[in-house]
Amino acid sequence: HRRSAKRTGTAAPPPGVGIGEAHQAEVIRLSLQKEEMVVLISDGLESEETQSQIADFTGQTPKALAAALEPSPDYDVNRWLYVPNRYSEYRYILGTRGRKPLICIGINPSTAAPDALDPTLRSVQRIAASNGYDSFLMFNVYAQRATRPDDMERSCNPVLHAENRRAFRYLLSLSPAPALWAAWGNIIEKRGDLMDCMRDFAADASAAGAEWFTAGPLLKSGHPHHPLYLKGDTKLLAFDIDRYLRARAT
Repeated sequence: HRRSAKRTGTAAPPPGVGIGEAHQAEVIRLSLQKEEMVVLISDGLESEETQSQIADFTGQTPKALAAALEPSPDYDVNRWLYVPNRYSEYRYILGTRGRKPLICIGINPSTAAPDALDPTLRSVQRIAASNGYDSFLMFNVYAQRATRPDDMERSCNPVLHAENRRAFRYLLSLSPAPALWAAWGNIIEKRGDLMDCMRDFAADASAAGAEWFTAGPLLKSGHPHHPLYLKGDTKLLAFDIDRYLRARAT
């Protein structure tokens, strides 16, 4: 069936948070039917564009995370974490399960799946193992699958980004001291809003006390290396994500 989105009003702010004299909070009572959901967005977003993006969005992270824990005829769920647990146009997480995971952060997912890793993820798996990690978890700044980054959506879908951010927080919760490998290469320059997304993930990582690394020294551009052409025994080096982001502040 065709999805649709409709604006219903302005949500009241949490207690203690002011919204200014120009805004009047409304109370909207809703009765949701099956597969309907409420989405709260911030002021300043173009209404028609945002509603269109919401209507096109198909991901539901909590349900997808729960499904990833259920047995699958396609792969061993005791070995793999795959969200969603089937091939779709979005992918939040792909990796192996373990007690000491390395979370690798790229730009966007391609066609890889459990037991069918692409060359990039095979490189990620080798480098994680050579640095003492018993598992790897591939995450991306933007969750839309595209074999070419140029084929990604031209603007960031705010609902997809929110769902991707929720998946990232889940990954951070898997370890008391999350290890993050910055691995997006120069591709992050493809779209200006990718860096904005990265700032959100950096804030989440900071709140979780995560530690950042790169594989080998930075590129001449100052960006971290993409994993594809790195040697399997490349050592991880400390990465100052705050300094990196400050240098690219607009």
